[in-house]
Amino acid sequence: MFVDVAKIRIKAGRGGDGHIGFHREKYVASGGPDGGDGGRGGNIVFTVDRHMSTLLDFRYKKKYAAEDGEPGGTKRRFGKDGADTVIKVPLGTLIRDGETGALLHDMSDDEPFIAARGGRGGWGNAHFATPTRQAPRFAKPGLEGDERFIVLELKLIADVGLIGFPNVGKSTLLSMISAARPKIANYHFTTLQPNLGVVFVSEGSSFVCADIPGIIEGAAEGAGLGHDFLRHIERCRLLVHLVDVSGSEGRDPVEDLETINRELVNYSQALSRRPQIIVANKCDILEEGSDHLSRLQKKADELGCPLLQMSAAANQGVKELVYAVWSKLETLPPVEVFEPEMSVETAPDLTGERDIHITRGDDAVFYVTGAWVERIVNSVNFDEYESRMYFERTLRKAGVFDMLEAKGIQEKDTVDVLGIQFEYVY
Repeated sequence: MFVDVAKIRIKAGRGGDGHIGFHREKYVASGGPDGGDGGRGGNIVFTVDRHMSTLLDFRYKKKYAAEDGEPGGTKRRFGKDGADTVIKVPLGTLIRDGETGALLHDMSDDEPFIAARGGRGGWGNAHFATPTRQAPRFAKPGLEGDERFIVLELKLIADVGLIGFPNVGKSTLLSMISAARPKIANYHFTTLQPNLGVVFVSEGSSFVCADIPGIIEGAAEGAGLGHDFLRHIERCRLLVHLVDVSGSEGRDPVEDLETINRELVNYSQALSRRPQIIVANKCDILEEGSDHLSRLQKKADELGCPLLQMSAAANQGVKELVYAVWSKLETLPPVEVFEPEMSVETAPDLTGERDIHITRGDDAVFYVTGAWVERIVNSVNFDEYESRMYFERTLRKAGVFDMLEAKGIQEKDTVDVLGIQFEYVY
């Protein structure tokens, strides 16, 4: 089964909690805090597997999670980092954000891509020792890893795309010029999925050719199979447009050519401008006296495209087509790599810009929200007095109290910091 779109949810590992501990050793009095930091949570990493040709693996497994970091230990020992989860995808897979549809990355090479970063490990209590606070009994918990909804979309990477109506000889041609063995039969929609083949030209010279099935009139709007597979020729540098010049299917070859080109325009303006080589196939069964070939030549001249005559089944003109395709490819730019439309959001740095928002609700409560505030709240143990004092000092140092006063807060008004409520006191 050929699957070229998949929807999954990924979750990076949570960072390990910092440890609360104190150094204890014979003959060493007041050894002090020695709690270690937690380990980093594992990342979700995508890599290319060149042996994969479909997204079928994601049809049944929809959730992927990385390992959490281990908590810190005594004697300032760091927790072990969580193991990354590596997800293998076929070459040419686009990774999109499931909420916005924006492109995050194009897996068009062998470089790994981190789609979700693990949370940082929490600090152990050794970090919070000061001359006036020599025995801190609190530590920071680990931060949550990134979690997101992902859409995977496969767009095959091929130099040449074979296009044309069903049963015009695309699969036969691919089988003649490469080692690919697509199913070949004398009926429409024999080919139900794109087929790739490597075409050998000479020593050190070859190109990848894709047989794109199911393009008929209305394909850009969903008719036939073309809507599913038109995406796979978006990367192709050159289109080889096969036309049944014999009219054996009862269709006019010129109308076939115009119809397929019209579908390319409807699907993508950029795709419609892709260079084409028009191939008049099945010349061996062209009826004597037919004007199909002359009319097709005239139309090709109007479009500014070369026209080659061939019979894939009889192996006539096939070698000439291969050399013509290679000659054209040498003048064209490399396969297109799509640029990201959105960067993967990493965990905000607490030392960087602070995301703080203060609003006053209808219940007269002042609500303090923001990503930075959430991370501060998650790092506080509200059961410990010293930890609560650290929380208050951090908010004051960040200017939260000044912002509250600018909003008109009065003494004994209620402040809500992400569900933690307290009375404001000057």
